[in-house]
Amino acid sequence: MLKDLLLDIVAVDDVLIIVKSNGATSEMRSNSLSIRQKEKWITIGDNDGPCHMHVNADIIKNAEFVVEEKPERTSYSIRFFDEHGERILGCFFTKMYDETKIIKSDRKKLYDNLQEKYGWKIQY
Repeated sequence: MLKDLLLDIVAVDDVLIIVKSNGATSEMRSNSLSIRQKEKWITIGDNDGPCHMHVNADIIKNAEFVVEEKPERTSYSIRFFDEHGERILGCFFTKMYDETKIIKSDRKKLYDNLQEKYGWKIQY
């Protein structure tokens, strides 16, 4: 089920996928990313390309759809956590607003459809 959710996320253009640790942050866009799984490792992106990531499916224990109210906009993301509640991966839906700061209904519908399909919180 983790791979299915990741497949659905990378199928959406302009999702910013972020891996963050104490010493580094890696960001990549979802546009045209491939995804495959071999045993516990899910590879997002082309293994031979300039940018890709390997996600250990055994470490991710849950995912949450997160809607955050901010001063000028609302942020939409899907976040993946380990058994200690530490975020492993964040997928942030970008380009959600037009130039007048009005939410784009087609972009919000993409997020809402995924949330409806998977639920607000998913346990693995």
